Amino acid sequence: MRSHVNSNYKRALLLLLLTGLCIDGYKPVIIVHGILDGPKELKTLSFFIKKVHPGTEVTVIDLYNYMQSLMPLWTQVRGFSRAIESITRKAPDGVHLLCFSQGGLICRAFLSTTPDHNVHTFISLSSPQAGQYGDTEYLKRIFPNRLKESVFHLCYNRIGQKISICDYWKDPHHTSSYLRSSSFLAMLDGDRSHKDLEVWRENFLRIKRLVLIGGPDDGVITPWQSSHFGFYDNSENVVEMRNQDFYGNDTFGLKTLDARGDVSLCLHSGVKHVHWHSNFTVFQSCMEKWLT
Repeated sequence: MRSHVNSNYKRALLLLLLTGLCIDGYKPVIIVHGILDGPKELKTLSFFIKKVHPGTEVTVIDLYNYMQSLMPLWTQVRGFSRAIESITRKAPDGVHLLCFSQGGLICRAFLSTTPDHNVHTFISLSSPQAGQYGDTEYLKRIFPNRLKESVFHLCYNRIGQKISICDYWKDPHHTSSYLRSSSFLAMLDGDRSHKDLEVWRENFLRIKRLVLIGGPDDGVITPWQSSHFGFYDNSENVVEMRNQDFYGNDTFGLKTLDARGDVSLCLHSGVKHVHWHSNFTVFQSCMEKWLT
């Protein structure tokens, strides 16, 4: 009898130890908000993570909120980078980076420009990774008297590049102007050659997994396939990720990540842009398994 009791005790103790190791083993998660919102909009997503993975340290960075999110993206990248690095220095086993909408571009720039970062998984949640070109509610709030066809007049100059949305506005009908004027996305994608391109590529490739989440009913990211690195050609037909020049030329490492098997695409219909981070089904199917 004593042997049986001891055996059960040992099994229970082992289970508790394993459970404790699992809880303690979750990597910290850093969340970056999108354009015209702030940390409070990401509270539900933070709750999902803590509920499913108890003990996870989740930080929603409180910077450049609401109207301040219209500041130049390189300015925001510098600020967010300092905040992210203050967390990663305390996490020797690495962190996960979960970034929504415009925040996904800020996070990609952080990953590209930061040597020796220890980000394990980068989750890009409905982010215009290949650019933005569309008449949406957000565009009307920022440029109320402009249609998408005329926004390039505002964006493709030195002053325009000081407004965040202009930093990734990609008009497929004015490619030469975009390449000449874009000081953010064209450089990040390697469409504009620069001296740091190879170093940025090596930095970005330090991640272990890239997760791209989006869907056709988003209503803001245009085309929605931009969340999966697809974008319009000059006839506004969508060219998917693997047929993009930056993929074929592997300018920032996307093709290499894909060849490694480290790019995961997650598509959900019926999800509006502002609901991605509060939809538990999206969290379960697209994010949960990567946040361990």
